[in-house]
Order: sequence, then structure tokens, then C-alpha cells
Amino acid sequence: MNRFTPGNAVRLLRSGTEYFAALAEAVNAARAEVWIETYIFADDPSGRAIGEALVAAAQRGVTVRVLVDGWGAKHYLTPALERMLADGGVRLLKYRPEVAPWQFRSHRLRRLHRKLAHADGRVAFVGGINLIDDMNTPGQRPPRVDYAVRVEGPVVAGVVQTMARVWALCELVQFRTREVPLFPEPRPVPRVGGQTAKFTIRDNLSHRRDIERAYLAAVRTARREILIANAYFFPGVRFRRALIDAAARGVQVTLLLQHRVEYRLLHYASRALYGQLLAGGVAIEEYHRSFLHAKVAVVDERWATVGSSNIDPYSLLMSREANLFVRDAGFAAQLRFELLQMVQTGARRVGPQHWAARPVFARALSWAAYGFVRVAMGFLGYGGNEWWRGRRRGRHGFGETISRITRGGK
Repeated sequence: MNRFTPGNAVRLLRSGTEYFAALAEAVNAARAEVWIETYIFADDPSGRAIGEALVAAAQRGVTVRVLVDGWGAKHYLTPALERMLADGGVRLLKYRPEVAPWQFRSHRLRRLHRKLAHADGRVAFVGGINLIDDMNTPGQRPPRVDYAVRVEGPVVAGVVQTMARVWALCELVQFRTREVPLFPEPRPVPRVGGQTAKFTIRDNLSHRRDIERAYLAAVRTARREILIANAYFFPGVRFRRALIDAAARGVQVTLLLQHRVEYRLLHYASRALYGQLLAGGVAIEEYHRSFLHAKVAVVDERWATVGSSNIDPYSLLMSREANLFVRDAGFAAQLRFELLQMVQTGARRVGPQHWAARPVFARALSWAAYGFVRVAMGFLGYGGNEWWRGRRRGRHGFGETISRITRGGK
């Protein structure tokens, strides 16, 4: 699952418009089984259309399994949509459904954030797109920006295996009738293309840092360019140092981040890191045209990733995530073109001097948000992995961090 494998065919899908059409096509062509994992399954036109395709597949004898996150289901999966799926023969499970605000426990932050699907173990989908309409955000114009990939070839085997594994775990802990083996055997998938790729997951067992390691390996070996687009960017010290070190050796490092405020606390906390990154030579572009939900990157026009994992504590320390990493110049060039178009048509550069001259209130707001997130993560037991402090010389304590942030420097 965590090795690059040749012989794949990977196609980039831009936002829900392309993803939902490709997913529906695969569901309609399925003959044996369809599996879907998603954080959100919304009762809106896009969600209903996919739901109807799933019901139609189930009614023609296809085994259809849908796993949704308990938190995402609580807010978007209506009883009417859930009833439509169940009545239509779709097997539906919820991952960690015990969501009760008056009984908060830290382990409930371990959500199923992956967006995966496969049909007949032949074609799979990996990305950051939930089953929710691109326009399903209050006051949004134009539609939300996100990406997924449609993939065929040997890398699909990892998608099939991990989806069966998580489904079986849910059956086990929820005392359901066991339909899926807890340790499914990998299914061999023949080569169908010429692209090299690997499928990588993050969980809280044996794959805790796999996605972060894959990113860091690419950043640390970059020679010309690093281009990262991420909706929620709040990296730990390792990641920040790797980006700054890359810029210091002459690599052009560009971050395409979200300008619009969706989750205020994380938005302002992440901006507290801007000063250090800008001082280290990292370019920051804030995308303002619409909401940015992408979790993608391109390095040296030959390495690319598309997936569900943000570069923040939620994705890299708590949630189940899944990314596809691709070594292919053609695919990387296509994704790079998309991101550069976004920079040119919908982003604004954050200038180091302008950032350092921000009002004291703005700096204090970022500091307060950063401090709150840091304390909360430590309180919940997710402050490990050197997220906040490094082992190397030159590390500084919390007070010095705050002092540097409020001054707009490193």
C-alpha cells in the first residue's frame, strides 16, 4: 500500500462537477460491488443524484456499501436520504456514530475524513471531495474548489483492502452481523496504464505518519519548485522547517491557502505562522475567489498528490485520511497548471513587509488563536510527534514563540 507501483491510469477530476459524473458512471457500470467512504453525504441535488445511482445499482443485484462519518452524517445525512438508501437496498454504516456534545471525549475527534470509492475492485476514486454540492456553502459564489482522481491499475488493490478493513472494524465494534473479514486478503489488479503511483493512508495504528512522511520526503528532496494548495494549513515544526530549508537552498516554495474564513479559530491560528514562513523565503498566496477545499501538491513537476489530508493537526494527528501520490510528469504538469491558474486568477500574494506591519490587534488575534489551539491539542493528548517543538538546537519555548509571532518575525 505504501510503495510506488507502475502500471496505473490516473485521471484528475476537478471539483464535484467532474467527480460526481465519473463516480456515477462507475456506479452505473458496476456488476458486483460498490463501496463508498465519505465524511459528508448531504441531502442536496448532488448527494441525491449519487444516492439514486447507488439505489439503482443495489436493485439490479450489486452489493452497495456506504460508510459515512458519524459527525458528518449528523449534520448532513438527513433521515429522508438515509431512509431512501436503506429502503433501496444500500448497506449503510456510520463511523463512530456516538456524537453527544454533553459527553465529550477526546477520542471522538478521530473521525473518518477519507473520501474513497471503488467499483468492482477495478476502478477507484481518491480525493478530498465529499458527497455534497459544490455550491452547498452559505453565500458562496463561484463554486468550491477541490480535486479527486479516478484511478485504475495495481494501486486500486490498496483502496479495496483498506475500505474492507474499516468496514469490518465498524461491524465489530457496533456488534453488527459480520459480512466482511477483519483481515481481507489483497486482490491483485492488472496493469492498465503507464503511471507510477502509491496509495497512502493515515490511521492511529501502524500508519500514523505515513502521509506526513511522504510529503516531507518530497519537500526535502525538491530541487526547483514546491507548490502546495491546502484548505487548512497549520503544520508542525518539522514541516515548517522542511519548507524553509527548501527555500534556503533555492527551491521556489509557494503555498496556496484559503483566504475566506470558514472555521475562525483555525483560520487565525494558521495565520500566526505566516511571519516565520515569509521570513524564511516561502511565498504565500491567499485564494479569495471562492472557498478552497483542495489538499494537493506538486513538486519539481514530477511528483504530485491528491487526497483528503490537510496539513494540520486534525488530519495529521487524529483522523483517518487517504492520499494518492503520483510520480508522472504529465499528471504533475496538469495539476500544476490548474494551481498556477488559480494563483493568477483568484489569489493575492501576502507580502512580508505588509504582513509585518499588521495592526497589533490582528497580531494579538492570531496569537490568541494559536495559543488556544496549542493548549487544546496538548490537553486532548495530541501534542506529540514534535508538533510544536523540535529536537534540534535553536528551538524556543512558548513565550518566545508568541513574542516572535506578535512581532511578525520568525
